[in-house]
Amino acid sequence: MPYRHGEFAGQAAMSRYTAAMTSPAPASRPNLTVLILLAAVVAALGLWLGARYANTAAQPKLASALLYPTSRTIPDFTLQQANGKPLTLADWRGHWNLIYFGYTTCPDVCPTTLTELKSVWADLGKRGLHDKLRIDFISIDPERDTLDALGKYVGFFSHDFVAATGADDALLKLTRTLGIVYTRTKKADGSVEVDHSGSIVIVDPQGRLIGLFRPPFAAKDLADDIRALIDRH
Repeated sequence: MPYRHGEFAGQAAMSRYTAAMTSPAPASRPNLTVLILLAAVVAALGLWLGARYANTAAQPKLASALLYPTSRTIPDFTLQQANGKPLTLADWRGHWNLIYFGYTTCPDVCPTTLTELKSVWADLGKRGLHDKLRIDFISIDPERDTLDALGKYVGFFSHDFVAATGADDALLKLTRTLGIVYTRTKKADGSVEVDHSGSIVIVDPQGRLIGLFRPPFAAKDLADDIRALIDRH
């Protein structure tokens, strides 16, 4: 499974991806590469402009988190948690949130990222900050990731993590808002190929998108940055 990652910083660029998100036919690999590279360039430009024009004195010193110049509103959404309960924007309010999009049969980057997040969770637990943070894993492969399989997969890393998924229309609406890209392609031999962004999204206690962590991840840097954000706000 080839893996690529990219992030979007503008809704105009996002709309170009809607038609290609779930293709029933083999995708053009060069075109997909161009699209995800374009996403990375747009995200990098947005983050550079934020760093250039934002009031840096108002931001905490961070090791790896990239913050947008202004927070972004997230429209309400409804997904389904592995425990059968709905997942909505209200669940992200009242604490800091780290959200990662992936799928249970991902052979490399998803388990690696969840392992890092497990270390982040353990670190922040030692600092007495578990009540300040929530970590969500959202599957972008709902056809194959049943709620039972999803719950077991995420529970292997931590039973404190939230596992959720939803129909593609709900997932697309949310991922476009958060600057996440994914494609899922059924190949001629019946296998499914999934490509997705590798960033961890940061949502503040008001339920607003404020930034992201981009891979590669270092658990200590993530934990230190979350502690800095908690202390600053």
